[in-house]
Amino acid sequence: MSKPYADREVWFLTGSQGLYGKDTLRQVAEQSQEIARALDASGDVPVKIVWKPVLTDSGAIRRAALDANADDAVIGVIAWMHTFSPAKMWIAGLDALRTPLLHLHTQANVELPWSTIDMDFMNLNQAAHGDREFGYIQTRLGVARKTVVGHVSNPAVTASIGTWVRAAAAWSATHELKLARFGDNMRNVAVTEGDKTEAELRFGVSVNTWGVNDLVAAVDAVADADIDTLVAEYEDLYDVAAELRRGGERHDSLRYGARQELALLSFLGEIGATAFTTNFEDLGALRQLPGLAVQRLMSQGFGFGAEGDWKTAVLVRAAKVMGAGLPGGASLMEDYTYNLVPGAEKILGAHMLEVCPSLTATKPSLEIHPLGIGGKEDPVRLVFDTDSGPGVVVSLADMRDRFRLTANVVDIVPPDEALPKLPVARAVWKPQPDFATSAEAWLTAGGAHHTVLTTAVGVDAFEDFAEIARTELLVIDKDTTRRGFRQEVRWNAAYYRLAQSL
Repeated sequence: MSKPYADREVWFLTGSQGLYGKDTLRQVAEQSQEIARALDASGDVPVKIVWKPVLTDSGAIRRAALDANADDAVIGVIAWMHTFSPAKMWIAGLDALRTPLLHLHTQANVELPWSTIDMDFMNLNQAAHGDREFGYIQTRLGVARKTVVGHVSNPAVTASIGTWVRAAAAWSATHELKLARFGDNMRNVAVTEGDKTEAELRFGVSVNTWGVNDLVAAVDAVADADIDTLVAEYEDLYDVAAELRRGGERHDSLRYGARQELALLSFLGEIGATAFTTNFEDLGALRQLPGLAVQRLMSQGFGFGAEGDWKTAVLVRAAKVMGAGLPGGASLMEDYTYNLVPGAEKILGAHMLEVCPSLTATKPSLEIHPLGIGGKEDPVRLVFDTDSGPGVVVSLADMRDRFRLTANVVDIVPPDEALPKLPVARAVWKPQPDFATSAEAWLTAGGAHHTVLTTAVGVDAFEDFAEIARTELLVIDKDTTRRGFRQEVRWNAAYYRLAQSL
């Protein structure tokens, strides 16, 4: 079975000690291999699980941690204390570990064999208190980790582990992420600013700027034959407006959109970037604001932020990695306008052009319309409605002393009526727990107006990502109350400021 992260690994580490003798340690090894094999075989776990020999002393544990740190293929480690592994032997290893950690609190058997239990069985199967010893030392050392409880035959257990793997993969991706900004951010906008040095320290992303005319040179260098091939692909995949088709009066505009896509792919490929930003206020000699090209690159997994918003580009890239192989998608999004009919409140989300077609399973239409901003030629773009279903809207903002993720669980719904005069891709959703509470909480959190909307993963993936990154996350969902959310914001402010100084 193919794994979405087939080139990556998660190591399975088992703790024990020499006290129990060779026969017991042999059984520990056999049973821990069975657990590792079960995880590796699970369709919920999208990465190769690699079993490592049982760890029984401090030196071996520290070496395992250092080896995991040094191996670029390793995106995380799962630890299980099969028997009783005295926690002091884990101090050096946990202190050295820089790889995401999941603590699996499980045991080899599901049911207790009541009539045959003896002390040999008890000595072998004592994760019930071995893992508690391990939990203590993790908390004592302040180790960031996810804890999953239950037998690996339980689908809820493998699903939870799979979600953490996706967050760990996103964490690995941000640490490999090079982000190209074409120009600066939109003038006088506050939330798109941010500390790039702190972002590289916290998330691993390298954010740098190229002049937009560097991209113009790449656009001019694209071969006509390559454009012909890509335009044919457009006509196969999308409902292309007649005026844009071969022989249509605006076919050249479509060819220019294809030229931009090929240029972006070439330019970003040469510098090794998998995320980028543009800015309609800084287009140089580009004839169009890239719309179709951006939509298409996002659908291929690139992160993107409009108006120079590099933080949202990072978040889109992370969401793309988290959702690899799952139905649904992820895209730049923006809360644009509201339906405020009492009892039927909804948010209409869109952007000028750049919404990813991974948000729909239907066939988008490829159209051209005036933009009304930026002072350039009319840009081509894909137009569609986002598919209905559950989703999460997430923003990343720089709060001066830390980064803050704000996430709102939403229910995506069809528009109340057709939108024949709105020539952009869009999404309509009902935010949880209700519109007024959601909006007030978002404003209280200082959540950004640029977001990522994902329909592939739920809020639990962002919870795992935030824990790995030691980054604040505020969640708005069905259980949110105004009073409770305000208190959480205040408590978090105190906690993170204290934590920064420790």
